[in-house]
Amino acid sequence: MLFEVWAPQAARVALWTDGRTDPMERHPSRDGWWRREAPAADGTRYGFALDGGPVLPDPRARRLPDGPEGPGAVVDFTRFAWRHPWPGRPLPGAVLYELHTGTFTPEGTFDAAAARLPHLAGLGVTHVELMPVCPFPGTHGWGYDGVAPWAVHEPYGGPEGLHRFVDAAHGLGLGVVLDVVHNHLGPSGNHLPAFGPYFTDTHHTPWGAAVNLDAPGSAEVRAYLTGSALAWLRDYRLDGLRLDAVHALADTGPKHFLAELSAAVDALAARLERPLFLIAESDLNDPATTTPREAGGLGLHAQWNDDFHHALHTALTGESQAYYADFAADPAHALAKTLRGGFFHDGTRSAFRGRRHGRPLDPATTPAHRLLGYSQTHDQIGNRALGDRLSAHLTPGRLACAAALVLCAPFTPMLFMGEEWGARTPWQYFTDHTDPALAEAVRTGRRREFAAHGWPAAEIPDPQDPATRDRSCLDWTEPGRAPHDRLLAWYRRLIALRHAEAALTDPTWHYDALSVGPGGTVTFRRGPLVVAVNPTDRPVRVPLGPGGARAEVLAAWRPQAPPDEDGGLTLPTESAAILRC
Repeated sequence: MLFEVWAPQAARVALWTDGRTDPMERHPSRDGWWRREAPAADGTRYGFALDGGPVLPDPRARRLPDGPEGPGAVVDFTRFAWRHPWPGRPLPGAVLYELHTGTFTPEGTFDAAAARLPHLAGLGVTHVELMPVCPFPGTHGWGYDGVAPWAVHEPYGGPEGLHRFVDAAHGLGLGVVLDVVHNHLGPSGNHLPAFGPYFTDTHHTPWGAAVNLDAPGSAEVRAYLTGSALAWLRDYRLDGLRLDAVHALADTGPKHFLAELSAAVDALAARLERPLFLIAESDLNDPATTTPREAGGLGLHAQWNDDFHHALHTALTGESQAYYADFAADPAHALAKTLRGGFFHDGTRSAFRGRRHGRPLDPATTPAHRLLGYSQTHDQIGNRALGDRLSAHLTPGRLACAAALVLCAPFTPMLFMGEEWGARTPWQYFTDHTDPALAEAVRTGRRREFAAHGWPAAEIPDPQDPATRDRSCLDWTEPGRAPHDRLLAWYRRLIALRHAEAALTDPTWHYDALSVGPGGTVTFRRGPLVVAVNPTDRPVRVPLGPGGARAEVLAAWRPQAPPDEDGGLTLPTESAAILRC
């Protein structure tokens, strides 16, 4: 087997395989690369020693059996026998479900999560979006402190476990999307700086020095990240990737890294003859993120739309702290604007930022499915002081209203695990750092952050306490109990309607009518369908327009009286209905 590693600053490099050490030679045609042939098979442990130093794991290791500090292991991807052929499942028409492997079940493994996939197939979602699965120190964590972007976290089940999970999902008709982190790597177990200029002080991020995308040596770093992305899609038969915080990818080069990555993914999709897609998390409200490359954009296929979340959250909860302040000034206007055009901040002033923010979307280059719409995500729950979900504050009726807007709006909808039954378990910030100093720094920083907002330190969950993770695991007895079972049935009905009614997946932004009133009362028409939502504590009459008197109720959260002779519908308190007119 040929072992290779990029170490441009090293004077000598040695290959270590299962206790044997051999010198490597410089590659004759690849500057900074070293190579060595050595006997190896699946499971062979190996690593590299630079200039007589300790053995370090391969930056491109596909498996780290002992965690980020131990040697890598060879993975023979031909050994896994796929049971289910998979033609792929595209993003248009999709319903995504964000899932954290470590808390989706108490066991916190791929195999335990796979056993629950029939629930998701029955719910009607089309894709599971896994939060990051790259190795990080310890056993439990969110995964955004990963340090080995080519490998799979061993406590979850390693490469074999991920293979089994994806194969099981495909067997149920579910696509799989993976959240990957290119904008930073965690501080603990990060050996990349020893190998080469993977980071640069030219730019800085909230996590320190930036990943090197445009300084000397950046060509190899870009290839490292692109190669990792393609490997996930190719070797694990994934359908797409969610790219974390792309606004933190500083790149002043002639071709932005994201455009380069999207071109590589599109080329791989053509070779594999199945659809692949990239979803960005971006704080920029920049239409260029999803504008096709041929039209001058970066060519990513979709992006999260936090503006829609913030507008919906503010309308339902009345919260006005931090970034919600921009939306709380006029919640009805904010919700209407995001439903009509995606972005609320499209060049308008953001009081939270103290400046203008964003640019307007062009419907011609940004069909609605390129924006993901949601009422809850791991960020919007876990970054709260107590990790409290909407279900901790809203009645089932108001949760049902939120579901109707997410699943009937023109965006690609995404749910967060447990949302579909109004899970009462929180989803809190938890870590398992093995470095005591880092663990204390994270604990202290978390408490200091929320103390600034008036939270007593004693009330902030300790991220390092195992009980914090345990509290965040879903309670799988809830879906079979009231009131959770009724909400679950509502989600199933809405998703079934979305799949059955072409009007609900129409990617255009056009509404025949859209009205948003105080308290978040919303009505809009999409083709022959009318969506009416009343989250308030009083009945509301809404006009249905032409044909309203003969409207057929397709779904209703509460028992619904038929439309009156004038074509009006009286919605009960905290209710929603979808009708065909």
